[in-house]
Amino acid sequence: MSGTPAAPDPENRTWTDRVRHGVRTTSASRALLYVVLFALVAFYLAPLEAGIMTAFKTQNAFNTSLPFFPPVGDGFTLEAWRVALDKLQSGLVNSLLLAIPATVLSATLGSFAAYGITNVDWKYQMPIVALFVAGIFIPYQAVLVPLARLFTIVDTQALLSPLWGLPFMHEYYANLINLIIAHTAYGIPITFLLFRSYYRNFSDEMLEAARLDGASVFSIYRNIVLPLSKPMFAVTLIYQFTQVWNDLLFALVIIPSGSGSSAPVTVALNNLSGGIIQSFGLQMAGAFIAAIPTLIVYVLFGDQFAKGVAS
Repeated sequence: MSGTPAAPDPENRTWTDRVRHGVRTTSASRALLYVVLFALVAFYLAPLEAGIMTAFKTQNAFNTSLPFFPPVGDGFTLEAWRVALDKLQSGLVNSLLLAIPATVLSATLGSFAAYGITNVDWKYQMPIVALFVAGIFIPYQAVLVPLARLFTIVDTQALLSPLWGLPFMHEYYANLINLIIAHTAYGIPITFLLFRSYYRNFSDEMLEAARLDGASVFSIYRNIVLPLSKPMFAVTLIYQFTQVWNDLLFALVIIPSGSGSSAPVTVALNNLSGGIIQSFGLQMAGAFIAAIPTLIVYVLFGDQFAKGVAS
C-alpha cells in the first residue's frame, strides 16, 4: 500500500512551493493588515504625488484635470522648473552660506558645552543645565523684537567693512552673518541636550583612566570623546541643517526689506506666491527644488543618524 506522500522538507522546497505555502497560510487578518498599511501609505504619499504632477502641468492642464492625474499631450511642461530654478538659484546659494556655518557652529558648541557640563566636575552645573533646557522652550516669536533691536544697534556691515574689499566678499553677507549668529545661538540649547544625553552613557572608567594617564580635559575630548561622537554629530547636523534651511521667520525679521540679494531660499520661495494669478506649478516646482539639499543631507548621513538615534 502506498501511503500519503510526505511533505517536502522546508529547506528543499522550490520557490514556487514556498509562495504557495505562504499564500495558503496567510490569514484574513494579515491580508486586512496589508490592505490598511497600503491605504495609509497611499494616503500620506497622495499630497507628494499631487505636487509632483502639478509641477509638470501647464496652467490650463492644472485647471482642467484632477491634481493626481499625470499631464498628457500639450499639458506636460518643464517651464515651471526652469523658472523656479532661475528665481531660486541665488536663494539656494545664500541658504547654503547660512545653513552650513550655523549648523556646524551650533553642533560644535553644543558638544563642547555638553562635555564640559557632563564629564567635567565643577560647581553650579545643574543651574547651567537648567538654563540650557529653558532655552529650548523659548519660542521664536519671543525673541524677534530683541533680535531686530540687536542687529539695528550692532551694525555688522560696518564692523566687517575691511572684509568687503576681499575677493568673493560682498556687503550683503552681513545680513547672512546676522542670521548665522541668531541660528547658532538658538540651536545651542537643543544640541547641548542631545549631546548631554549621549555623553551620560560614556564609561566613567574610560575617562578616569585617561585622566590618570595625565591627559588634559581638551586632550580627552579630542582623542576620546570626539571620535565617539560621530553618530550624535550626524543627528545634530541633520536636525539643525533642516531647521536652519527651512526657517522663514528669522529671515523675514532680520534681513531688511528690499535686500533680495541676501535673502535665503525660503524668502525667495515665499515670493513665488505673489501676484494676482497664482501659478501652482511654479510653486510646487520651487518647493521640490528647495527641498533637494535637505534630502541630500539625509541620504549622506542617514546611517550615522540611525546609529545616533538608537544610542
